[in-house]
Amino acid sequence: MRVNSNRVEDLPYHETTIRIPTEAMPPLEIHRVCLPPKQTTLQKLKHRLGEIFFPDNPLHRFKNQTWFTKLLLGLQFFFPIFQWGPEYNVKLLKSDVISGLTIASLAIPQGISYAKLANLPPIVGLYSSFVPPLIYSVLGSSRHLAVGPVSIASLVMGSMLSEAVSSTEEPILYLKLAFTATCFAGLFQASLGLLRLGFIIDFLSKATLIGFMAGASVIVILQQLKGLLGIVHFTTKMQFFSVMSSIINHRGEWSWQTIVMGVIFLVFLFTTRHISKTKPKLFWVAAAAPLTSVIISTVLVFFLSSKNPHISVIGHLPKGLNPPSSNMLYFNGPFLALAIKTGIITGILSLTEGVAVGRTFAALKNYQVDGNKEMMAIGLMNICGSCSSCYVTTGSFSRSAVNYNAGAKTVVSNIIMAAAVLVTLLFLMPLFFYTPNVILAAIIITAVSGLIDYQAAYRLWKVDKLDFLACMCSFFGVLFISVPLGLAIAVGVSIFKILLHVTRPNTTVLGNIPRTQTFQNLNRYREALRIPSFLILAVEAPIYFANTTYLQERILRWVREEEERIKASNESTLKCIILDMTAVTAIDTSGTDMMFELRKMLDKRSLQLVLANPVGTVMEKLQQSKTLESFGLNGVYLTVGEAVADISSAWKAQP
Repeated sequence: MRVNSNRVEDLPYHETTIRIPTEAMPPLEIHRVCLPPKQTTLQKLKHRLGEIFFPDNPLHRFKNQTWFTKLLLGLQFFFPIFQWGPEYNVKLLKSDVISGLTIASLAIPQGISYAKLANLPPIVGLYSSFVPPLIYSVLGSSRHLAVGPVSIASLVMGSMLSEAVSSTEEPILYLKLAFTATCFAGLFQASLGLLRLGFIIDFLSKATLIGFMAGASVIVILQQLKGLLGIVHFTTKMQFFSVMSSIINHRGEWSWQTIVMGVIFLVFLFTTRHISKTKPKLFWVAAAAPLTSVIISTVLVFFLSSKNPHISVIGHLPKGLNPPSSNMLYFNGPFLALAIKTGIITGILSLTEGVAVGRTFAALKNYQVDGNKEMMAIGLMNICGSCSSCYVTTGSFSRSAVNYNAGAKTVVSNIIMAAAVLVTLLFLMPLFFYTPNVILAAIIITAVSGLIDYQAAYRLWKVDKLDFLACMCSFFGVLFISVPLGLAIAVGVSIFKILLHVTRPNTTVLGNIPRTQTFQNLNRYREALRIPSFLILAVEAPIYFANTTYLQERILRWVREEEERIKASNESTLKCIILDMTAVTAIDTSGTDMMFELRKMLDKRSLQLVLANPVGTVMEKLQQSKTLESFGLNGVYLTVGEAVADISSAWKAQP
């Protein structure tokens, strides 16, 4: 069908019609602006859903394959172990054994420490370092992700559950809620992966996470002062002022023996971490330091326990494998909503960390990690974990970095780590009886201090002030209000930033770069020149209902300011406004109505409005809404240069 213009046709190709020489520019070919190929509503819907949910086209490998090959590819798709398993050899095993034992030396003390951070029995941290890595080794697609408890998820779970239930007064109920929250976290994570809704976690922007991690790390460090100072009675609240007042009010409980031991091992742990950072080949120094600290401190306390009973210890830890906990899942009662909320928030945080860490190390080794498969793997890992006395786990950055530096080749390193934890659970638990709590506090402080990335915050300030604002809102919200509310504030600021970009899109005035057909921002390029009688505007965003009013007002303001400028400088009268639509990737019905109204308003002022380079979907919407017909002859052009040349020639041809 031909639209009311001799240059807009429903053709799948561009066709040259006329050549117009002008004095200002070299001769130009004026091209037809074509509508996209016709598609049914079902075809459009199929294409759109495919772009939303399957941008990576995961089923492309199944095309033109036999049924047996498709079955094999299906197994490899859902269980990556079938992909790398047949090619596994002794050389790879050697590397994985070394890396597995290395991360086990880090995972065992961290597991015990992070469980206490979540106000859970220390043994639960070891349980969580045994079953989840085995599940992930079958389902996970990252070769370097080291799975286990992490500090931030532990902190969030501990702070949220402790607001309603005391872990000391009602330990069984608290444990039930922790396992139930883990189950809901896994269900949420697996659902996101199965429904391919991973883009939801993108609302936790990098700026938000930097601030959140830093704020949570400060809270964690302050909380560990309880163990570092030997305080017995300590607040369960996570706010900065509550923690500081508790430290000051209970200064009578401070134990100098505990403080001395804590400071010595803190210096030792920070020194080893500095050595590993400055000399990457000595990564094993920092990796072995926590377990070394546990061993040395345990021996010291064992020999000094009769003389110095002031240092608190972990105490008895039960031997044996993970006991089943499916009977402890809490699906009915007044605290179910709390378990669901805790599960979703910890699920989002752990998922964000796990996927980000996996992709980071995949990029270093030039292989791809499927985000949706990772979500399903982490989700199923937590579902199974909740039924085997585990709490929320994910990929840890510190352990994954050690795993990578130790030369891990596949996820078998997680199996080796789990085997080392198994040996510990079966035979070595009595050895931890005299492990002092102060050493666990020192290990946590050393681990989380690395999450305070002040350099990244400074980069945000230099690059994007709104991102820096989101970062600071997240940081201070976590520090002074609460962990969940701080996170909510940060997400709110991030969403506000998105809305700001959508509702207040950028518009610029373009000028011609001399001796070219290029039109660029006048403020950016000093050599760019205005074209007499033309106002060329670029709209740099989709046109939706949320920004149509703003765009209409802003364009009319540009027109008014241009007329005032022309009047002040006695230049040629403004006759034509060209809208460069190159960056307008979409338009809705409110947008088409706005274009129609804007055209009418400018017509009444004897000003011509033309469009340059609208994309296919925008052209289609304009044509279907009959807005394109209102532009009449010569209303749409392929480029700004062609629009200027064609309209200038038409003016010259007039008597």
